[in-house]
This record gives sequence, C-alpha cells and structure tokens, in this order.
Amino acid sequence: MNETLPPCPECSSEYTYEMGALLVCPECAHEWSPAAEPGAEGQEAKPIKDAVGNILADGDTVTVIKDLKIKGSSTVIKVGTKVRGIRLVNGVGDHDIDCKVDGVGPMQLKSSVVKKI
Repeated sequence: MNETLPPCPECSSEYTYEMGALLVCPECAHEWSPAAEPGAEGQEAKPIKDAVGNILADGDTVTVIKDLKIKGSSTVIKVGTKVRGIRLVNGVGDHDIDCKVDGVGPMQLKSSVVKKI
C-alpha cells in the first residue's frame, strides 16, 4: 500500500497514509497535499532580497536600516545593528530571516528592514 505514497517531506518517514485529500505522516504529524508534492518546496521559491534589492543567502551578514520595536518588550533594535550568520526561512507572516541579534537574542526579521553588508 505504501509503495505508491511518497515519503514524508519533513522527516522522510516511509509510513505515510492518506486522510481525505491530504497525506499524513504518523511519526511527525506533518500533513501535506499530494498535488504540491512535485519538486522541493524551497527550490521553486523566488530569491529573498534585502531592502535595496541584493539577494540574500544563508550565512550573510546584514545591518538593520530602521529602528525596530520588539513586540512585548521595551527593547529596541537600533539602526546600524549588525546581524551575522542569518538563515533564510518561511517564518510567521512575511518574516523570512531567522537570526540571533547581539544583546537581544534569537528572532525573525523581515528582509525589507535589512541591508546586506
């Protein structure tokens, strides 16, 4: 039965099963549509660009171009703050950079508020 079903794209489990129109992995509980299966999800996405149009890549160093208030805190990330070793992700909303800001900690940023150095 599982010979025709693809493995889980998250954990590569071979024990996937169909539940209605979705495929489900019993090991990691990931659900996905079999119609979206061809090709890797990250491969077909357009490149992520910074505020001035430079293409960003994992490991780049960027600088913040405007003051950023941190939600739920009185802390502010100031203009010119360097962020090293960014990681590109599909985050919450349009937050597409996962990083660690010195003095603040781990967080996600929007590419529209940073500039590649």
